[in-house]
Amino acid sequence: MMEKHLTPYQSVITEIKSIISSGQEAAYSASSKAMLLTYWNIGKRIVEQELGGSERAEYGRGLISALAEDLTKEFGKNYSKRNLHYYIKFYQCFPDEQIMNACVHNLNWTHIRSLLRVTDENARYWYMKEAVDESWSSRTLDRNISTQYYYRLLQTPKKEAVIEEMKQKTAEFQKNQFELIKSPMIAEFLGFKNEDTYLEGDLESSILSHIRDFLMELGRGFAFVARQQHIVTETSDYYLDLVFYNIELKCYVLIDLKMGKITHQDVGQIDMYVRMYDDLKRGQGDNPTIGILLCSETDEDIARYSVLHDNDRLFMSKYLTYLPTKEQLKTEIERQKKIFYMQHPTLHENKE
Repeated sequence: MMEKHLTPYQSVITEIKSIISSGQEAAYSASSKAMLLTYWNIGKRIVEQELGGSERAEYGRGLISALAEDLTKEFGKNYSKRNLHYYIKFYQCFPDEQIMNACVHNLNWTHIRSLLRVTDENARYWYMKEAVDESWSSRTLDRNISTQYYYRLLQTPKKEAVIEEMKQKTAEFQKNQFELIKSPMIAEFLGFKNEDTYLEGDLESSILSHIRDFLMELGRGFAFVARQQHIVTETSDYYLDLVFYNIELKCYVLIDLKMGKITHQDVGQIDMYVRMYDDLKRGQGDNPTIGILLCSETDEDIARYSVLHDNDRLFMSKYLTYLPTKEQLKTEIERQKKIFYMQHPTLHENKE
């Protein structure tokens, strides 16, 4: 009865709903833009003030602490020490005010947080522009960064296939707009060819194949055991990406490949694989199994707070799908060494 009662007014109701939706979207966009510009200007002001200090490092730490204490009391936890450091990095990564004003109308803080993970300036600006032009949701942007979409597009002559695959895999994210060991594996070691399409499935297969060959050729004492080794327990089936036996270390080495952003679940999985392999496959005289988690993005928090930190048999390393410059490679290796020693602080102490 109610629906019949509303029928004469349906066109007006529909139009007013559209007006409300447009107004909500405009309000969301305006508030998001205002918030981003506020954070950017905070970062700019802090950087300018720090540069004017005579004891920059000490002065900067004192300034951040004082700001965080005062601002959180009046404006809330968005102005904690950690967030203030993000705002500084935001300004440092995007110092051009014209670009900021042109781009932020279509982005939110979650977009920016993802962009701040991108160390390559060209890639960072490209991801920003694509996110704006293509109206990527924050989840779409995050996924594309994690799967190194920019570099795969840069290298492949078959861009349409890569773009189409990306759109298919991020379609769900677009429905709601509000929302070895210490060094990287680089393209030469992965053996990419110009005819490669760089689809994610192809990328994973290529990485596994060429890591296997790389370790066999250059790794000391590595003997290949299996790829996608099937392990059966009483309750489940598991498939291990790559299994080696190292003759010098006298132990099995497991490699697990993750195409996206690393999670605590990924770390827990490689830890489980290592324990399971020790229980089911390790023979008499073998040393404990080692696990290496290869991922497109390493994470210092994961290294600091997960079981990686306390387990000298688990390692995390970043692979890259492009060939970096000498400076970029040096920076990346130093970053991986830092993460490595976060995971294994006792090794660092022994070295010193």
